[in-house]
Amino acid sequence: MTDFRRNIASGAPWEAVVGYSRAVVCNGRVSVSGTAPVDTDGTVFAPGDAYRQTQRCLEIIAGALDAAGAALDDVVRTRIYVTDIARWQEVGRAHGEVFGDVRPATSMVEVSGLIDPEMLVEIEAEAVLKPGSGA
Repeated sequence: MTDFRRNIASGAPWEAVVGYSRAVVCNGRVSVSGTAPVDTDGTVFAPGDAYRQTQRCLEIIAGALDAAGAALDDVVRTRIYVTDIARWQEVGRAHGEVFGDVRPATSMVEVSGLIDPEMLVEIEAEAVLKPGSGA
């Protein structure tokens, strides 16, 4: 690994199995992996509630950004994957509560399924570190 790249781990056991990091800091950018709505014990958070699942995804993303030296207002792009596009307003409302002033570029796409059938949403994020952040 070179000095311009830093991997951020969450400690989840599946990171090593699958071969990924919660986030990667490289050349002033932070890329946060697809983030599912899991509780601290690894179970699916708020089954059936797309709004609360979205909130949980964004909380986890905020923690990964913090570990990388960034914040939610540094986010320039999100990608939202939903299992039922008809629920876009629930997901969009939670996303808008966090990013209403930041207004990152975003996509919301329907997928046939996520890793657990109780998961309704998964979110990726990209951020740019502020100059002089030292991260």
